Amino acid sequence: MSIENNINKYRDILKPYGTQLIAVSKTKPNEDLLQAYNVGQRAFGENKVQELTEKSESLPKDIEWHMIGHLQRNKVKYIAPFIHLIHAVDSDRLLKEIDKQAAKNERTIPCLLQVHIAKEESKFGFSEEELLDFLKSDEFKSLSNIEVTGLMAMATNTDDMERVKKEFEGLKHLFEQIKNEIKSDNLKMEELSIGMTNDCQLACETGSTMVRIGSAIFGGRNYN
Repeated sequence: MSIENNINKYRDILKPYGTQLIAVSKTKPNEDLLQAYNVGQRAFGENKVQELTEKSESLPKDIEWHMIGHLQRNKVKYIAPFIHLIHAVDSDRLLKEIDKQAAKNERTIPCLLQVHIAKEESKFGFSEEELLDFLKSDEFKSLSNIEVTGLMAMATNTDDMERVKKEFEGLKHLFEQIKNEIKSDNLKMEELSIGMTNDCQLACETGSTMVRIGSAIFGGRNYN
């Protein structure tokens, strides 16, 4: 199937849930992104800062760039001027650096806090306890150039969909708890970024507001 057909297929899947499609374009050439762009796709996800900045400079300016990979603090300054949303903020130190670089660029940067829900040590993110403590702290409330707009997580890489379902449901519960219990000017719980190609439907049923789809749109990954 063509990139256009793949985009339309996922739009049809996501439409009943009102879930946004983030087209994961990492390692893909600009020509592939433009094919998706030409059928109306505007939100693209990248996981490498250098590739992200290069693409942002050469592709249409109305693209919404999403940083979906693990972000090093010393790289934040390169994407701070233009990034639409940073998905995987996995520590208070990273959030403080984003706040600092956002202030330098006289903007507020929307962020999602990554929660560690998987049964894999290789995944990043806050524990539930760490996250609640941080969001209640004066330290968090003092960050005036970021806005935490929700949570992001990656489920365990497994064929056991019951396990994935439990992980997603646990995150949704945490999302609702934060939304109802914690008030801060820089906290606006609207987005739940869960779901990729293999667990997209389940994520939507759990309440995902955005899913990250790559290979099912663009084909297998190109390794640089």
